[in-house]
Amino acid sequence: MNAEVIKNGLPFLLEGALVTFEISILAILIGTVLGFVLCMMRLSHIRLVQQIAFTYIWLFRGLPLLIILFLFYYAAPSIGITLTAFEAGLLGMSLNAAAYKAEIIRSGMLAVQKGQIEAAEAIGMNPFQIMFRIRIPQVIRLIIPPYINNSVVLLKESAQVSVITVPDLMLNAQTQYSSTYLPLETLGVAAVLYLIMTSSLMLVQTWTEKKLKVAQNNR
Repeated sequence: MNAEVIKNGLPFLLEGALVTFEISILAILIGTVLGFVLCMMRLSHIRLVQQIAFTYIWLFRGLPLLIILFLFYYAAPSIGITLTAFEAGLLGMSLNAAAYKAEIIRSGMLAVQKGQIEAAEAIGMNPFQIMFRIRIPQVIRLIIPPYINNSVVLLKESAQVSVITVPDLMLNAQTQYSSTYLPLETLGVAAVLYLIMTSSLMLVQTWTEKKLKVAQNNR
């Protein structure tokens, strides 16, 4: 192991790690919002709305993320849509994440007992109150594990944006070891940085689950 190469290259890899973390967190947040909308569409009583959401989820869960990234960055300009590498990467990851988040949220919604909803309606609660006072608190507790697991997967898959020249951790690592010809040192540091980021999300899961458990026991 060449310690000098690690020391000199670390700032460059940290810059890439920051881009990786930024694009991943933004994609998770945007994907969650879009996923919630898609979930509500899937649960709608209007058949056309259901079909639109189902088609979207089927499409983006069925296509590899790499194909989606290529379409937005390389193919979109042919129809007059030009995006920067970061914009294309963020858009592709967000739309892909939304399809998975929608199904995770929907599974939580369906797990809420129907009797609770009927009881809330019986005492005069409107749909808005039922959603935010009955459904969502329970859904959050139910979906935390699969939600965080999916977020960890998304963060790891963000390495694919390097293929469309987003200067993330993976691209910076490739650039560095192509000039030093020492891939072990560079990829080793990159692996540690990825582990730190994914472990951070796992710690968020553990902390959230503990807080929810304490809140539930205090009721």
